[in-house]
Amino acid sequence: MSRRRFGALALGAAGAAATSWPVRALGRQRLLVDGDRLNRRLGELARFSSAEEGTTRLAYSDEDRAARAWLSDIMAELGLEVHVDRAANLIGRRRGADPSLAPILLGSHIDSVPAGGSYDGQIGSMGALEAIETLVDAGRETRHPLELVIWANEEGGKTGSRAIAGETLPEELDIVTASGFTIGEGTQRLGGDLTDLAEARREAGSLAAYLELHIEQGFVLDRGDFDIGVVQGIVGIRRWTVTVDGFANHAGTTPMDMRRDAMVTAARIIDAVHVTARELPGRHVATVGRLAAEPGAPNVIPGRVTFSLEIRDLSMTGIDAVFRAIRERAQEIAAGDGTEVSLERFYESRAAPTDPRLRDLIEAEADDLGLSSLRMPSGAGHDAQSVALLGPVGMIFVPSRDGISHSPLEFTEPDQITAGTNVLLRTLLAVDARDL
Repeated sequence: MSRRRFGALALGAAGAAATSWPVRALGRQRLLVDGDRLNRRLGELARFSSAEEGTTRLAYSDEDRAARAWLSDIMAELGLEVHVDRAANLIGRRRGADPSLAPILLGSHIDSVPAGGSYDGQIGSMGALEAIETLVDAGRETRHPLELVIWANEEGGKTGSRAIAGETLPEELDIVTASGFTIGEGTQRLGGDLTDLAEARREAGSLAAYLELHIEQGFVLDRGDFDIGVVQGIVGIRRWTVTVDGFANHAGTTPMDMRRDAMVTAARIIDAVHVTARELPGRHVATVGRLAAEPGAPNVIPGRVTFSLEIRDLSMTGIDAVFRAIRERAQEIAAGDGTEVSLERFYESRAAPTDPRLRDLIEAEADDLGLSSLRMPSGAGHDAQSVALLGPVGMIFVPSRDGISHSPLEFTEPDQITAGTNVLLRTLLAVDARDL
């Protein structure tokens, strides 16, 4: 039986789900977004791409700069105060009735992976814009100031959001991104300046709440026929560079029983990553996504192999447990092969639970709109992880067809995007009526 009830959007449901606040008693004017305008804008944003299919809009690229200029003009036309902060985040601020209140942030990112889709990050950005434009059109003033944020370089490490949370490290500025620019160079291209990282940081408690709409990027909502995902938390991520050192020698003259083949050891460790992650209890995942051999010749036994290891889990202690098991097995394999292995961590994004009060509100607003919802974790990383260090965060998921993301085949139905944006708008108004 289908749980989708998009037809209820116009009239609403008879009652709201249980929550810690009397949502229905507020008597808020019922507002709905303009779905046609929202989805048309998504199509316009998709034109800023270097690919014919899907979207390739790499962070700091010319396409990224052009899309941000286009968005900046729209924000200004809506009367927002537009600026680029030091971390190159594009921000449009709408004043609230009470200037003493901390702002409510909403938004996402518009940069993509190479040969990516046209929905990841983009519906959250356009949804936030549409929510604010709906308020402007209705002449509806909020108590809190609102800030529409387009984060910088989400796909390359959440640089913009991590910088305002004080998590970006100086050595990251020299990392070369997919667009060919270092993070430092790219930040300056977009109008930011991270030469003094402390200046980019916001203080904890400086925002009332952060709300982000996003595609699920997985199968759960689509297969379960749910309209809305109420995100319980965002997984933590840690990444390591694994280096296996053997001995490079002639492939034709070195007997098999006298080899110290780094590739063989690496292959065994990679298999052990998969087996260990499956055998240990929990919802963690472990991935090897990059591998390189040296010297890289077909007639030379590899003397060194490096590969990446990534582990994700809703708890950082869970990540630690999986890593310890993998490291122990890797050391055993290397010792048996006569090789050496080292594991050096190079990236961390901490797990972030969403605020339980915001979960209740999102669920209640979805129910009030006649939409089914499911509480669920996020297996992908999001800017909300960093922002959670500054204040309460809430995330709204909408389905991804067939669970496909980071691909030109990525797709979410227009009415699903509209439904999610209506939940975003209604949650924004519910948060504005309270002091979290």
